[in-house]
Amino acid sequence: MTAIELRGVTKEFADVTAVDALDLAVEEGEVYGFLGPNGAGKSTTINMVLDLVRPTAGTVTVLGRDATADSVAIRERTGVLPEGFSVYGRLTGRKHVEFAIESKDADADPDAVLSRVGLADDADRKAGGYSKGMQQRLVLGMALVGEPDLLILDEPSSGLDPAGAKEMREIVREEADRGATVFFSSHVLGQVEAVCDRVGIMREGRLVAEDSVEGLREAVGGEETLEIEATGVDAAALDTVRELDGVSRVELDEAGEGTVTVSCAGGVKTRVIATLEDSGVTVADFHTTEASLEDLFLAYTEGETPSSGDTAHVDDADTTGADDAADAEEVQR
Repeated sequence: MTAIELRGVTKEFADVTAVDALDLAVEEGEVYGFLGPNGAGKSTTINMVLDLVRPTAGTVTVLGRDATADSVAIRERTGVLPEGFSVYGRLTGRKHVEFAIESKDADADPDAVLSRVGLADDADRKAGGYSKGMQQRLVLGMALVGEPDLLILDEPSSGLDPAGAKEMREIVREEADRGATVFFSSHVLGQVEAVCDRVGIMREGRLVAEDSVEGLREAVGGEETLEIEATGVDAAALDTVRELDGVSRVELDEAGEGTVTVSCAGGVKTRVIATLEDSGVTVADFHTTEASLEDLFLAYTEGETPSSGDTAHVDDADTTGADDAADAEEVQR
């Protein structure tokens, strides 16, 4: 089953089109990374999935139900960690979780929930005294109550230290293993790359790329960076490497000896090494680095995408004025 499906969804605010004819499908049990620069339409899209904002045109279906007509039923099966959340400063961590349990009519142990998110020793402290990272853990715990079918996590690692971010990633994978769908929006691209099955990248209200990280890497050329420790390098040897098909960049950090950096297609690496050695260069060592998700993100959001603005695939009624005004602020972020 498709957990989230948007078809032809557009959202307009006055003279701003926040989301433009968006088609998006997230499969059940998938961890889907949702990326884009500020103002790309991510927050508006999430708010339409949650029925906090309604589309100008198109349809939004969540867990097989209409997001507008069946929003209450959908929320009963959804856990949400929103960006910019606030906690009740006078209530303890345990009271927050008990409130979530009661609201969802769930059979859950608040102490077990708090232990899972690393707050067992702080359960009886007032949340107003929690650090930002502790508050983030608390709201994540509330989202996990009731074993929801869908988790929507907006910047879930915000405020977390490296250990906390690692624990968050482990929880995401555990939830996916349980069968939950996780819709994961973050600016921390390393987190997304570590946990997501597929990634969608938004730009100016449109989905410009969607695939696994490896698929996106192949779509932008599949280049790798080859760093070669060598001696006896001269201009002629570098020029010979530059002439190889599949090589886009060759640099030497020190004249005559040092590190030669080559950007090339994955299948060309052996030829690069052989060409240098045939030119009289002594190769002491080398290693390769694939394009990071950050590199891919910049390629799709700042550069020219492989499909000239269309989505790159490798795999085959308005709300209140107050809601619109609030979401219009998100569009400008």
